[in-house]
Amino acid sequence: MEPVILHLPFELSEEELMEKLRLKEGHPYRNRVLELAEEARKIAAPKVIYKHAYVDSNDEHKVIIDGITFKSRILSVNLEAIHRVFPFVVTSGVELEAWGKGITDMFENFCADTIQEIILESASENFKGILDQECGLASASNMNPGSLPDWPITEQKPLFQLLGQVKEQIGVELTESFLLLPVKSISGIRFPKEGTFENCQLCPREKCPGRKSPYNPELKAKYQ
Repeated sequence: MEPVILHLPFELSEEELMEKLRLKEGHPYRNRVLELAEEARKIAAPKVIYKHAYVDSNDEHKVIIDGITFKSRILSVNLEAIHRVFPFVVTSGVELEAWGKGITDMFENFCADTIQEIILESASENFKGILDQECGLASASNMNPGSLPDWPITEQKPLFQLLGQVKEQIGVELTESFLLLPVKSISGIRFPKEGTFENCQLCPREKCPGRKSPYNPELKAKYQ
């Protein structure tokens, strides 16, 4: 199937923003932060490119999806007996990135970065909801290239090959070092799965600010 492009809704709550920035009621910078948030709301145009793709074959260490090879033991285990998957790239958008780059004050730039992060997280969650409803996925999980040593950041390349003209469609490009631009972008493969799977469950790194689930050494042993 051809890739699908969607403009994604997002939420940017004052409460969440102030909590992330640790600005209490009455803080002198509070009003300026709210002004920045309103600017971002007017500019932001988060998008996603995704497609319905099919697993051609799956062995212990690689999976072939629509003719493109992905090398990962963990991906192989997660996609065992699964035939349809959903590769994607979500971005907060080139518009919001340009806005953030135009802010030169150090503190305000940090606030703008946090605002972009919240918008990306919100848009990403909304994409999951839209996709799951569209495809009737009662339970689904994601894997993201670079989040685990078993599926390194170099796997961004075949993911982009699978999706096609990502830069032309939503403005996200893959650098020679396999990073995404705009930086506030995320790529991955969503797939149906009973229960839940988070990359964090296999990562022993302590004090990770982005952790969504606790490390599970028993689960990690299953994938080795």
